[in-house]
Amino acid sequence: VQLQASGGGLVQAGGSLRLSCQASGRTFQRYSMGWFRQAPGKEREFVASAMWTGGSTGYADSVKGRFTISRDIAKNTVYLQMNRLKPEDTAVYYCAADHGLSTRRAYDWNYWGQGTLVTVSS
Repeated sequence: VQLQASGGGLVQAGGSLRLSCQASGRTFQRYSMGWFRQAPGKEREFVASAMWTGGSTGYADSVKGRFTISRDIAKNTVYLQMNRLKPEDTAVYYCAADHGLSTRRAYDWNYWGQGTLVTVSS
């Protein structure tokens, strides 16, 4: 499984970004796809996840109502649309994959992309 994250950058507070995660290496119909983030000096934390086939969508309380996870099956790509960004959203964002219905604990996820940096200025 290979995961390639992209789309990070610098944005002002209140702005939007869309992250992409290109997945390859196998079929993902039975996989969970997720986004995590890690700010400097902090542990990696759950942001959002969904089953590749749809459903079982979950969000961290801190992003609920602002972020949306989605996927384009034809492109084998998972997206994280981030709206109304806040300075505290600044972090390296990682996409992840795991077989079956996974958890919100980073160490339970088996496959990781390389991370993309999101910086939100105040």
